[in-house]
Amino acid sequence: MPVKWYDGRVVEINQLTPFTKQFFVKLEGHDVFDFLPGQFVTMDLPVSEKRLFRWRSYSIANHPAGDNMLEFCIAHAEQGLGTKYLFEEVSKGTILRLKGPDGGFVLSDAQDREIIMICTGTGVAPFRSMIRHFIFNNLPFKRIHLIFGTRNIDGLLYYEEFRNIVDAKANFIYDVALSREEKHGFYHGYVHDIYRTLYQDFNPKRHFYICGWSNMIDEAVANLIVEMGYDISQVHYELYG
Repeated sequence: MPVKWYDGRVVEINQLTPFTKQFFVKLEGHDVFDFLPGQFVTMDLPVSEKRLFRWRSYSIANHPAGDNMLEFCIAHAEQGLGTKYLFEEVSKGTILRLKGPDGGFVLSDAQDREIIMICTGTGVAPFRSMIRHFIFNNLPFKRIHLIFGTRNIDGLLYYEEFRNIVDAKANFIYDVALSREEKHGFYHGYVHDIYRTLYQDFNPKRHFYICGWSNMIDEAVANLIVEMGYDISQVHYELYG
């Protein structure tokens, strides 16, 4: 079956942090773009003749709403051809070529399991899609704990949005770890410090979802499986970079 490519028009761009932008892309055409919370798309960016450099994958940060609007939360990568193009050349009205959705890092049911989401930086994007899916569709969930890590306070993504969900849902927990800054109300350190402290007691109904750079994922997987005794079936992860 041939791969289907879509044309998407950039309709809005926002600066979320000094190094992160939010892109809203409206897919053109009449077919509904169906995706599962947590999936990603692959963009074919005009930055090289080689597919290896042209194709870049980004998680969808919004929930499926049937409106063909996709939101992306993208951090600028030094010497990255893809983000250089997106940050310096793309503007409102630019057409982006993309295919998908792809990926098995999804969560659509959390009624009978406790979910701990661990992420750093733009690794929060698939989790935001999952969380919004539950909230906007008023779906039941047992307990979701989002643990977000960044260096400084100016690296926070969707902070007020998640705080509002905390106020509305007693079974949604949200913690932030700042690794290079001390601020009242935030953990000082790394995401690993939080889950290692709170989830030492093994629970077969507890599942961990992890998204970020390889070093963070490797450390988290080793901590959870080797040190804390969780089964590999309880640990799910998606690599960024």
